Amino acid sequence: MVATKRWTVEIFIDEHEDDRSTHAEARLHTDDDTHLIGRGTAHRNPGDREIAEIGDEVAVARALSKLSRELLHAATGDIEQITKHHVHLHS
Repeated sequence: MVATKRWTVEIFIDEHEDDRSTHAEARLHTDDDTHLIGRGTAHRNPGDREIAEIGDEVAVARALSKLSRELLHAATGDIEQITKHHVHLHS
């Protein structure tokens, strides 16, 4: 039997005008109560035009990249716990 699972990623974006930065947080929720978080930040150069979408894209991309690394780290730990051998997963 094929099992279908549903994992969700929520992305939260905060823009801060005082330091021209955008912060993003990507939260992974799985059926087995795995909850991982990746965070990313983008900083706008003072001389650049203000285009919020670009800061959002950069901050979210960085948050998702960190979330990906967190997920690989969790999988590595799970494999090592089962096999009792050191493993290294490549992204």
